[in-house]
Amino acid sequence: QVQLVESGGGLVQAGGSLRLSCVASGSIFSINPMGWYRQAPGKQRELVAVITSGGDTNYGDSLKGRFTISRDNAKNTVYLQMNSLKPEDTAVYYCNAGVRTWLTVEVREYWGQGTQVTVSS
Repeated sequence: QVQLVESGGGLVQAGGSLRLSCVASGSIFSINPMGWYRQAPGKQRELVAVITSGGDTNYGDSLKGRFTISRDNAKNTVYLQMNSLKPEDTAVYYCNAGVRTWLTVEVREYWGQGTQVTVSS
């Protein structure tokens, strides 16, 4: 079984910064990709950023420049540095990973439980 555990969410004023972390644990053979999605109240879940094991990144519209995704492959951890936060960034942020375990051949998708980010104006 694979678990993704997020941390680092909270309440911050507009213009502030937060750093989210997500650690994957379990019988992991490989993880590709890892990333972050977010869901605001009344809206669909949307891509924030994803990163491959080789370091290639992809960001949601208009987020690159304020948000930076990175990962530590040895620690099965992905980070999201969020700067210049805006009230519209308020959402639950979910970690996502494509995981191949030692027990399976196929890659399965896993989600964390989410961490709340609230940006006050």
